[in-house]
Amino acid sequence: MATEGRASILEAPGEAAVVREITVDPPGPGEVLVKLAASGVCHTDLTVKMLGGSGMKFPIVLGHEGAGHVEQVGEGVTHLKAGDPVVIAYRAPCEQCPACRRGDPRHCYMALRPGQRIHRKSDGELCSQVLRCGTFSTHTVVHGKAAIKIPAEMPLDKACLIACGVITGVGATMNTTPVFQGSRVAVIGCGGVGLSVIQGAKLQHARMIIGVDKNPVKLEWARKFGATHTVDASKGDPVAEVRKITEDGWDGGVEFAFEATGVPACTEQAVKMLSYGGRATTIGFPAETDTVHLNLGDFSTGVYWNKAGLNVCHCGDALPSHDFPLMAQLYLEGKLELDGMVTRRITLDDVEDAFHEMETGNVIRSVIVF
Repeated sequence: MATEGRASILEAPGEAAVVREITVDPPGPGEVLVKLAASGVCHTDLTVKMLGGSGMKFPIVLGHEGAGHVEQVGEGVTHLKAGDPVVIAYRAPCEQCPACRRGDPRHCYMALRPGQRIHRKSDGELCSQVLRCGTFSTHTVVHGKAAIKIPAEMPLDKACLIACGVITGVGATMNTTPVFQGSRVAVIGCGGVGLSVIQGAKLQHARMIIGVDKNPVKLEWARKFGATHTVDASKGDPVAEVRKITEDGWDGGVEFAFEATGVPACTEQAVKMLSYGGRATTIGFPAETDTVHLNLGDFSTGVYWNKAGLNVCHCGDALPSHDFPLMAQLYLEGKLELDGMVTRRITLDDVEDAFHEMETGNVIRSVIVF
């Protein structure tokens, strides 16, 4: 029997998201039906809208940063039952790709996919789901291994942030490019993901964490979430300032630099901020035509002489079944700050306004509360 609900949907390229009534088929084998309690509004959802659906077939149910309760389980699902609180992962390892077969599921590049189960009620049209999730919806169907059970005491309006922004930032420091104790870290871009990088660096016991941004409000956020220093990139060369702050009698620089903006010039800056043998990590979502230009031969900041490395972070290279419960436990122990990351609590009807605020306002995360 189908479940009825509502969802924020993109119906055509260039149009605003609209709330429509939906019907959701029962979960198929290996799948679960989740009743959403909360969903974060992530910049990736805005990117899907701005890119005309990003290759997905319309109509499209937005959202991929969701948490809720299992309502039904499909055939073969034994690790979950109705009522279990879950966070939805968009990167559940497929177990079949070359990375999974060599025992490296953190670098799976296929991910398990559910069947299309959400229909626009008015005409029965099947809906695509952003990143196989579709969490701007009262209900969604995901693969059973993409529904990660979390402690019952974890508030779901905070738990939803773990699904993307938080695990991307914290995971960058723990999985993609593990920060070692006593190191120096620079974080370029202090929005939701950058603040999570800062928290991750703090959890990894970095001794110096430098937040870099042009927005004074975001620099204040950086200090609140654990930055020991901040650099206002609107007032000069952030590379020179970071290297000045970290001058240690050798040649300055940080062991780790994380770029969380998606701006190519910031990746270039991250590499130039490195100390000898340091590693830069690019996290922000680039456009198809974006390129970076890296100097090889400069003795202080060139890639060759400085022996610099560049990593790429996708969703914190997370293993959701392990990392999501860990993030929840860190929150419950008071070691991971999520309360302060919820800037606005909104309804499903406020998605377009949340997109506008994301572009123009000082918002860490708007969270849809169902």
